[in-house]
Amino acid sequence: MRSDAIARFDALLHEIHPDAARVDPDRLQHLTDWLLSLPPARAHDVLDRRLRRIDELRAMLDDYDWDLPQSTRARLLKLLAYVDRDDDLIDDHRPMLGLLDDVLLVELAWPAFAMEADEYRDFCAYRNDEHPDGGGDLQRTAWLRDRLAELALLQHQARVHDSHYAHSGDPQPRFRVV
Repeated sequence: MRSDAIARFDALLHEIHPDAARVDPDRLQHLTDWLLSLPPARAHDVLDRRLRRIDELRAMLDDYDWDLPQSTRARLLKLLAYVDRDDDLIDDHRPMLGLLDDVLLVELAWPAFAMEADEYRDFCAYRNDEHPDGGGDLQRTAWLRDRLAELALLQHQARVHDSHYAHSGDPQPRFRVV
């Protein structure tokens, strides 16, 4: 792998997630060596588990009922455009290593999308379980309303748990020595 190609990969990563760890030739070589040292079934499992995140991100992007912020949408489109290319940092057709750069990009950029993906997962579960009326805007409003009500209930329960039902001021000592 050429240093200039790795530098372009790192630049793209930091366009998507500015706080991501840096990728350099040594780090990439170490990761390649580690992956190749694993038993093939374990290596495929490592790659497959991380690649599932791509499907989740695509679903979030394509769901008309989920309103992604424009900046998140733009970063996500950059990530997916890279992943969809065959001629990226590591040719996707290379056995075992072909998807390593895609996995690395998704893994290092994930924190930029993690909170949005968690909320999307929760929204999808809510939509499937509660079947709210209306289109996307109404469903999202219902989801937010119900989640805020759950939060208010949890806060109330915490306040009740931490308080006393009867308070008669500071307790007086039972015995007084004169």
